[in-house]
Amino acid sequence: MGQTQPTEQNEQEIEVKALQDMYKKFLTECPSGVLFLHEFKRFFGVDPTGEVSEYAESMFRAFDKNGDNTIDFLEFVAALNLVFRGDLEHKLRWSFKVYDKDGNGYVDRKELRSIIDSIYRIKKTSMMNQGEQQLSVEEVCERILRSVDVDGDGHITLEEFIAGAQQEPWILNMLKLDMNPYGWVLEQRRKSAFF
Repeated sequence: MGQTQPTEQNEQEIEVKALQDMYKKFLTECPSGVLFLHEFKRFFGVDPTGEVSEYAESMFRAFDKNGDNTIDFLEFVAALNLVFRGDLEHKLRWSFKVYDKDGNGYVDRKELRSIIDSIYRIKKTSMMNQGEQQLSVEEVCERILRSVDVDGDGHITLEEFIAGAQQEPWILNMLKLDMNPYGWVLEQRRKSAFF
């Protein structure tokens, strides 16, 4: 019993130290205390007009909890905590926000196509395989809508999004983006040496 407490305390101290270091780096990079979209892209080494730019913008919107077009340190840490430690449902909820570009509470065909197209461009080669046959962006969108849009209204609600992802592994892989925030943040983190 006495040995458990120091271990937990050490883990907590490490987390506090890492948080303090992140905060110092955040303030160094963002002296105003908030991160704007252009800074967010620079932060992670994203070319403002490159292939990853649109995906980065979607991530930025999902991180910006209060919708003020900035990310403060608390939003930043909360988002990173979610993508690094969140459970499947939380990650799906986060992914839904990335897909739902206009924030109206559902994903339409245009939003779905936009993210799938971004994933294709990021990956350079299609990651959506069905046996030997590679699916086009339109085919992927159609398959997702057919499987997930239960009421057939052309819109995917959060509930449909989560339920559809949990019913079929291929849909789960697509809806949590396979380019999940965790992987994307790690890749960009390595490039920028932020942490």
